[in-house]
Amino acid sequence: MVNSGGFPSNRCFLLISLVTLSMLIIINLPQLNITTSTTIKSSIELVTTNLPDHTRPAPFTEDEPENRLFLTPPPQGWLHAQMEKAQTMLGVQYNAPSDWFECEHLAQTYYFTNIRTIFTGVPKSGCSNWIEALMIAEGTLTKKFDHTELFKVHGTISMKHRMKYINSNKGIKEDFSFAVIRNPWTRMVSGYRDKLSGEPSAGNERRDIGMDIVREIRGETDQFRLSYLYPTFEEFLRYLIRYNTTDNNHFTTQHEMLCIPQGRYDYIVPLEYSNIVDKDIWSRINCTVDLSGSYDSASDPRKQTSTQRAKEWLSEIDQEIIDKIYELYKEDFAMANYSNFTDPNFPLPIYPGKS
Repeated sequence: MVNSGGFPSNRCFLLISLVTLSMLIIINLPQLNITTSTTIKSSIELVTTNLPDHTRPAPFTEDEPENRLFLTPPPQGWLHAQMEKAQTMLGVQYNAPSDWFECEHLAQTYYFTNIRTIFTGVPKSGCSNWIEALMIAEGTLTKKFDHTELFKVHGTISMKHRMKYINSNKGIKEDFSFAVIRNPWTRMVSGYRDKLSGEPSAGNERRDIGMDIVREIRGETDQFRLSYLYPTFEEFLRYLIRYNTTDNNHFTTQHEMLCIPQGRYDYIVPLEYSNIVDKDIWSRINCTVDLSGSYDSASDPRKQTSTQRAKEWLSEIDQEIIDKIYELYKEDFAMANYSNFTDPNFPLPIYPGKS
């Protein structure tokens, strides 16, 4: 459009300026790439230098590019050593042999008689998929649930496998045992998205907790407004800090649901490597079942939605809140030396010899 004086309008002039600027950027792209790369690297070094030890990502070096693949699972020996470190932080120690029935928190632990397997499923760590697969291997199920009905594996159909309802511990001490754990940051985000955010999900929404968070943190008292308001992620974190996590298993610490120190798991599965190490699990059980994968379209855990949301949301949270949340979940981080959300390879564990 041209104005009455024959000159381009402001909008047209702005468009021409943007096109010209884009052409200049393209012409100078190689030089700009070098400058941008240097700036990003300097920013990473600056941020990580000021982080407390528990949140400092792995150092960035020239021979260790950010995009390298870290998808080789940590050795089991290293994971067991990390689990012992976490127990030391908790002030407890494993004493052989395992006595699963002495465990204080049996609600999430299952025993499958036919395949002689003990499994502890931590909520928001892929436990539904594992329970379904183990019930198929056991013979309790003949086929998989539709993903919209997967929650049913936590109902009466699995009740007879729950350890707290099993009367005899004969021979159980020698049976194969494993547990699945997850990076606390992505587990936290996944729990919030599934139970509190109002996003459509395959799980059961917890409006009671969501309303309580809005009431306690936002100060909302109108019952009608409470019925349709949802807490923000920051409000959720503040609620966790105020009440020292919650009694709900989707948000409480993972170590509270594991049978430690009364039991020693034969195999520890970081959720981030489930689709790789599940073959080891099935070989131990001597059967083959297809484990349902993540609902996310990305197979690389570093590119999945909860990972991306965690990096985005947590980077906007005040550092004081981050530090307090870490303090609540520090033993969970220690169980696999899990990376911080600022790490290029978040949410994977940081362990020696990754390649």
